[in-house]
Amino acid sequence: MADTTVARSAPRSTRSGGPSGRTRPRRPSGRRTLTAYLFLAPFLILFLVFVVAPAIWGIWISLHSWNPLLPIHPFIGLSNYINLFTPGSLTSGDFWLSMGATAIFTVFSVPFLVAIPLLVAVLLNQRLRGGTVFRAIFFAPYVLGVAVIGVVWRYLLDPQNGVINNLLDGLGITQNFPWTVDVPWAWISLVGVTVWWISGFNMVSLLAGLKGINAELYEAAGIDGAGAIRKFWSVTLPGLRPVMAFVTTTTILSSANMFGQSYLLTKGAPGHATRTAIMYIADEGLSQNQMGAASAMSYVLFAVLAIISIINFRLQSRTSGD
Repeated sequence: MADTTVARSAPRSTRSGGPSGRTRPRRPSGRRTLTAYLFLAPFLILFLVFVVAPAIWGIWISLHSWNPLLPIHPFIGLSNYINLFTPGSLTSGDFWLSMGATAIFTVFSVPFLVAIPLLVAVLLNQRLRGGTVFRAIFFAPYVLGVAVIGVVWRYLLDPQNGVINNLLDGLGITQNFPWTVDVPWAWISLVGVTVWWISGFNMVSLLAGLKGINAELYEAAGIDGAGAIRKFWSVTLPGLRPVMAFVTTTTILSSANMFGQSYLLTKGAPGHATRTAIMYIADEGLSQNQMGAASAMSYVLFAVLAIISIINFRLQSRTSGD
């Protein structure tokens, strides 16, 4: 009888503790789970009301010929999407022209918006004298709204009476540069103003990432004879990979959604050369009252940006794996 009792009780101890004697982690109780959802409830409600519901409603609108001034909105299925990929349609040419302008701005702005803040963050991480003051000055433009940025720089870059051209004239450069009315000067203005405005935020993010790198890694690299450049490539960049993935992705998304700078500085000039996708979507939906077509454009832009973000994260993860 004693052997039978031991044999029956052994499996019970195995199930509770396992062969190695480890106990399984307890599942969270129902009360703790309810408490967690109660804390999440405010955010979930706001997320559902202001993100999920408008997204679903936007898809529904994109399937209709939707003019807010008319009482009837005929269902047309995927026609708004098909028109965007049909050469010669009312929306295809202008939409892809604006997508091209968006691509130009993104390609030329993102490298500067990553490289310059990274350089400044590395310098400030050296505990230089006055580094806190310089960090505050470098970050200060980001606090300003896009309306302030646009109005101030439109005044500074005015081709006729702008401060920049007047300063260049005082230096002996008498040519009036068409900063906001001709290409490539309009692109130079848009990229330059955006880099001046946004770089402070990326610098703070990268500086926070630099603070998280173990100082012992730099000491070990120094013992191995590594110089400053070697430390940067072998210690700093690998340690910043997660932060770089975040900064690169958010910068690409913000650049691809650029609206205020172009609207206030160049108004899409010359012609529609600097009219970005968001500008065209806003004009089509709010000025032309073609909400269905504008919604379809928004989701095409969203799909393109989603693909780019996925590719960027895949590339960053592969680099981290190497």
